[in-house]
Amino acid sequence: MTASNRQIVLDSIPQGRLSPEHFRLEAAERPSPAEGELLLKARYISLDAANRAWMQGATYRSALTSGQVMAGGALAEVVESRAPGFSPGDLVFADMGWREYGAVPAKGLSKLPAMEPLTHLLSVYGVAGLTAYFGLLECGRPKAGETVVVSAAAGSVGSIVGQIARIKGCRVVGVAGGAEKCAWLKDELGFDEAVDYKAGALRQELKAACPGGIDVYFDNVGGDIFETCLFAMNTHGRIACCGAVSQYDGAAPAHGPRGVPGLIVTKRLTLQGFIVSDFYDKRDAALAELKSWVESGELKVQEDVIEGLENTPAALIGLLHGENRGKRMVKVG
Repeated sequence: MTASNRQIVLDSIPQGRLSPEHFRLEAAERPSPAEGELLLKARYISLDAANRAWMQGATYRSALTSGQVMAGGALAEVVESRAPGFSPGDLVFADMGWREYGAVPAKGLSKLPAMEPLTHLLSVYGVAGLTAYFGLLECGRPKAGETVVVSAAAGSVGSIVGQIARIKGCRVVGVAGGAEKCAWLKDELGFDEAVDYKAGALRQELKAACPGGIDVYFDNVGGDIFETCLFAMNTHGRIACCGAVSQYDGAAPAHGPRGVPGLIVTKRLTLQGFIVSDFYDKRDAALAELKSWVESGELKVQEDVIEGLENTPAALIGLLHGENRGKRMVKVG
């Protein structure tokens, strides 16, 4: 009997909001690795807003098409190795899609250290933590005493950005959805202020929270929050452009921010887009510093683990609706 392999297929490309009907769970044969490949068993699947962006067209990866296994990265265990340097039981992070087992090329993969909890390899020591670290420190370049604002502040990246800014001696303001999340940012993570964008008075509340303006803005959402922060920037301010989740799921905005070219010139602003792999040559030093902050208690790690491969579509939809605090992932088994 052929060993089974459950997987989730992107059944159709959404034209509006993403829903469970756009996916289907199916059984396939467990693959066999070719020469130079590893057979991997997914332990935890990483969920990110970028999963939705890939459905809209080509980004830093090829666009997704209907009928293919849904793309995504996973913390996985090597079951069988046909590549030098890897053995059964090794842990890797691989782009293997939403499936239980996958055969992937070993080239470009690195063994990960075993640790407890294992989930930290996907959150603070994974893409989320490194994105926060490099985006803030390399693109935002905050200085002690400056005001740093981060959107989606209760999410996987934003919650770490704000804490790193605090560690660096900055005044930190988070933008999040709901009074409960805002209270959590201040009471648990040490943000100086938190603004609830759902309260309907974003511009006024942001001005009250940042009376001296914004020096660094870490943007995860785009849209109205980006525009509001852009016009509150101080001269020589820096904006790290990480994502645009507000534009990933649903209709595109009718227009972008107006008057931007003149504003950028007169205030001498720097806007820098990035993806985390731009800085991988500095990864070891970044991980060492993140680890020191976690071990000292200066950086708190928040994770949101959903059980079961079959719940991955609903978990992604929930993330897009802002259900999660910290890094959301799915435990496969």
